Amino acid sequence: MLCCQRHRIEIMFGRIKDWRRIAMRYDRCARTFISAIVLAATAIFWLNQRVRLP
Repeated sequence: MLCCQRHRIEIMFGRIKDWRRIAMRYDRCARTFISAIVLAATAIFWLNQRVRLP
């Protein structure tokens, strides 16, 4: 069970790193960087939900 959850988290971080802005950390301010991560995670989650719909 724990292995499956860890795998899902690692996949999510891999998808977030596909966004160049986050992987290279262009933002100097920590607040802006965290905001970019939240935005990317939301977009990835939203796109995955759209794919699963019938």
